[in-house]
Amino acid sequence: MEFFRIRRDIPFMRHALVFNIISALTFFAAVFFLVTRGLHLSIEFTGGTVVEVEYAQPADLERTRAVVEAMKLGEVQVQNFGTSRDVMIRLPVDRKLKQSELSGRVFAELCKAESGVVEQRQETTPKGEQLSRSACVAKGVEPLKLSRTEFVGPSVGDELAQDGAKAMIVVVLGIMAYLALRFEWKFSVAAIIANLHDIVIILGFFAFFQWEFSLSVLAAVLAVLGYSVNESVVIFDRIREAFRKYRKLDTAEVIDHAITSTMSRTIITHGSTQMMVLSMLLFGGPTLKFFAVALTIGICFGIYSSVFVAAAIAMWLGVKREDLVKAAPVREAGDPDDPNSGAVV
Repeated sequence: MEFFRIRRDIPFMRHALVFNIISALTFFAAVFFLVTRGLHLSIEFTGGTVVEVEYAQPADLERTRAVVEAMKLGEVQVQNFGTSRDVMIRLPVDRKLKQSELSGRVFAELCKAESGVVEQRQETTPKGEQLSRSACVAKGVEPLKLSRTEFVGPSVGDELAQDGAKAMIVVVLGIMAYLALRFEWKFSVAAIIANLHDIVIILGFFAFFQWEFSLSVLAAVLAVLGYSVNESVVIFDRIREAFRKYRKLDTAEVIDHAITSTMSRTIITHGSTQMMVLSMLLFGGPTLKFFAVALTIGICFGIYSSVFVAAAIAMWLGVKREDLVKAAPVREAGDPDDPNSGAVV
């Protein structure tokens, strides 16, 4: 399906050198921010305590955040999850307090802000077990309940960071092997450089603005890897087709034709995807905010890198018709497989 068709090829490769210089400068700027500022890792990687509470009425996040920040426990995160009454509070590691003490202090302060007091209540589970839980009581009702507490140790965070890095390396190696088998090693190198360009720039944005880098953002980065390589594969397929169809065009002209012929498809695919990501960014709340931001950056730079990085690098590496189109075998006289063998003129 096409919304439009461009009749004349756009000379993208004529400006490839300029855009490659811009890409290199952007790449090194991202690396600079990663080295100097580093990533603002979330509790999943650094460790910490997660406290989940349920309010009787829709929660006032600003008020809850002010109460927790007044405790001066460090950098905390307060956000909705599930419903408007459920609140998740993420606290950094405090080696002076145990997990139960830290979560108990936070719950007590939240209860105090609701004009209540914390009491210990005995409850019986459906299986007949006796449990003791902390309850916030104000005028005979519970304005909020302590739903769950969870502690993530620093060693678990280190393990998650290592597993995430391993996952990224495996994805990169798999993409290289796939492209090398399907096309040619020059395309494989070009696509991997373009994908690494996208990843480093995403990480550079997060380092520069000190946005939180969580497991959901890591998932977005891995998704961008597959998304970007898909765009590169489409362009590489068109380049191979153009080499077979237009034998009088040189390499730069073939690449220009391939990119121009996929522009309608690119706009449809990336436009519809970005609409969905934008809806997550606007209506998904704090939980999906940085996931959507990472995808938005990846989609925009994925289009750019597929055209001005992957295709241009393949051209600089000297890809040519012979690399993609196998020449017909030359038959010798008297070859029994030659249909004209033995013909008399």
